[in-house]
Amino acid sequence: MTVSLFSQFLSPTLLGVPLVALALILPWVLFPSPSSRWQGNRMLSVQGWFINRFTQQIFMPLSLPGHKWALAFTSLMVFLITLNILGLLPYTFTPTTQLSINLAFAVPFWLATVLIGMRNQITASLGHLLPEGTPTLLIPILVIIETISLFIRPLALGVRLTANLTAGHLLMQLTSTAAFVLLHMMPMVSVLTGILLLMLSLLEIAVAMIQAYVFVLLLSLYLQENV
Repeated sequence: MTVSLFSQFLSPTLLGVPLVALALILPWVLFPSPSSRWQGNRMLSVQGWFINRFTQQIFMPLSLPGHKWALAFTSLMVFLITLNILGLLPYTFTPTTQLSINLAFAVPFWLATVLIGMRNQITASLGHLLPEGTPTLLIPILVIIETISLFIRPLALGVRLTANLTAGHLLMQLTSTAAFVLLHMMPMVSVLTGILLLMLSLLEIAVAMIQAYVFVLLLSLYLQENV
């Protein structure tokens, strides 16, 4: 049971070649591309409305220099949502359940925000390491604590996304296994478990979207501290 339960998180291979790159490239093919016509279809309209609303929500608190990141953050948001939702389909692989891939998303963006702060306003960026009014005896301890919390931010981003998606996938697999096993022994209980699985699937779709939003929202907060 343990092997079959966690085997869904193993990277798929074909003839010994990992297919993670294919799983990361495939979502870009599914995105609708803008047409040259003046009036687009419904899919393009929904996509444009969603991107506009998300961009306004994320970048409203940021100053004007931070708006340069709108394209990068919006693309990351749409990409993460697509990966998370596609991973809920049967017989698919979710790359965002891998901590290494999530860290590959989190570390470059976090490092870029820190470097921008060090370049543009190094005094204000270093000032975050020491709160105002700190007693003299606590200054070395607080500097060490704030430095650790600064470097742990990308790890927290990756672990949060990985843990939430992994827990959801495991819960769905356990519920579906229980519904299948109980089908012949207790049909009514199996039907109720199937309804629970349907509700859990809808919840996981919401979680997939919310976690992608939280991932980008926290990156925007880190950017807000440094611009």
